[in-house]
Amino acid sequence: MPRVEIYTKAFCPYCTRATALLDARGVEYEEYDITMGGPKRAEMLQRANGRSTVPQIFIGDTHVGGSDDLASADRSGELDKLLAS
Repeated sequence: MPRVEIYTKAFCPYCTRATALLDARGVEYEEYDITMGGPKRAEMLQRANGRSTVPQIFIGDTHVGGSDDLASADRSGELDKLLAS
């Protein structure tokens, strides 16, 4: 399974929704809390082409996007393909 990374902030309902979906699927992921900014926030901005909303989700080298993008990928079957690669 490729590396799954998610950038989140405290008290973010979209972050909670995205991590709950990953948890329900049994996906292990690395979570980076950028609530207070710092180097991980700068890293996220660079990797996500300037998108500053959270969550920002990456599977391997693929930028999935946010919570709605992850849910859409799950519904379409694309998430399974990304996780299998």
